[in-house]
Amino acid sequence: MKSKHLLVQLLAVSLAFPFMGTSAQAASITIDVLEIFDYPGTGNQTRPQKINDHGEIVGIFVDSSGASRGFTRSRDGVFSPPIIEPNDTGNLTEGRGINNAATVCGDYLGSDGAFHGFFLSSGTFTEFDVPGATGTQVLGISNAGDFSGAFLNSAGIFQAFISLGGSVMPIDIIPDATFSGAYQLNASNAFTGYYTDSGGINHGFFADKLGRLHFPIDPVDSIGTIFFGMNDKEWIVGRYSDSAGVTHGLFFVPPNDLVTYDFPGSTFTSLNGINAQGYVCGRYTDTAGIDHGFVGRVTRTRGEANNKVRLNSQPSTAKTIHQSPATLRSGPPAS
Repeated sequence: MKSKHLLVQLLAVSLAFPFMGTSAQAASITIDVLEIFDYPGTGNQTRPQKINDHGEIVGIFVDSSGASRGFTRSRDGVFSPPIIEPNDTGNLTEGRGINNAATVCGDYLGSDGAFHGFFLSSGTFTEFDVPGATGTQVLGISNAGDFSGAFLNSAGIFQAFISLGGSVMPIDIIPDATFSGAYQLNASNAFTGYYTDSGGINHGFFADKLGRLHFPIDPVDSIGTIFFGMNDKEWIVGRYSDSAGVTHGLFFVPPNDLVTYDFPGSTFTSLNGINAQGYVCGRYTDTAGIDHGFVGRVTRTRGEANNKVRLNSQPSTAKTIHQSPATLRSGPPAS
């Protein structure tokens, strides 16, 4: 695959997001959990990642020995056997994305100690590495077969990329980032993810269908924001943490509809994937420290807004730039 740089317009979030309280004209957003599930076995940590339009889920489970394996779950609740990439020598295979053709993407740890991407379709694995990279993670895949992720260059730098029609395009215009990863792209080639700034703080970002990159996006009380999933309506899901140590699920509709969801009784909730019908997959952590998966649904109607939170106000610039890959440093992406 050839590599080229992505030409995008740099747009930070608006200077003055209004407080999003109740309004007769605002959107009413509700998030309802429909079912909870765990990958079969004792002591497994269950971490769903994405959901396709057929309700099929891909994810990661971590067994009691600490080995990470991929899995899929059908709409009627049937789990696949553990997904283990044949070249996995580090007990780490992660299922990250799934499209409507049930093609799974993800990453594994190879004998060289580096991450490598893979695709799994009809039982056949295909490995993928960004050309010239010393590590690759494929984090999301669209129904057209385009995909997104993060790659590690020879300097040990993680950087977001998308691949459209066989062309790999690094996302290299976020200033002072020490990590960036693109976790999902949709039918319009809009995509979302998060980056880490030079102070070690995570922030959400997304590129809209016009190729404009918006960042940073954070609730006002966030000490770290992560975006994971996006559907064709540009509805985005993720999570953020506050100063009290609680991690909240996030649902965001640009430009300024953002609500939280907390699983009852849990101090950690993450919304990781969302499909065209508004079904979401995510996880929560119980009081014993065990992660459980869940399926929910977002309903967005006109009417009185609920559970809204305010976004940070940030200085912003707007310009079009085209530059070489930025110098980014980080560890592996979150899940």
